[in-house]
Amino acid sequence: MPDPRETELVLDPKYDAAGLVTAVVTTRAGALLMVAHMNAEALAATQASKEATFWSRSRQRLWKKGETSGNVLRVVEMRIDCDQDAIWVIADPAGPACHTGATSCFYRRIDGDRLQAIG
Repeated sequence: MPDPRETELVLDPKYDAAGLVTAVVTTRAGALLMVAHMNAEALAATQASKEATFWSRSRQRLWKKGETSGNVLRVVEMRIDCDQDAIWVIADPAGPACHTGATSCFYRRIDGDRLQAIG
């Protein structure tokens, strides 16, 4: 019997043991900006405000992207994968997505055992 999460149109995120789902953030054009995590409260806050909110594992608290920098992520659309354990956030960034000032958190390429900056 199919899993209802995979066939029904009811939002029922499959949170991990820590109460989190992975959130992948891209622009409308599909450029990868960042990967973070959401708990139920972060997901609800994102849906309500239309600005990306995550659960910070290092700070152990909700974290609204851009709360200190002003570089918020304005949510255009959210999708969930087939088994509802990952969320795709499509957003318009109000500035760099990475805390380093880079447009994306993925600004380095792996080249053997070294990293190469990409622009």
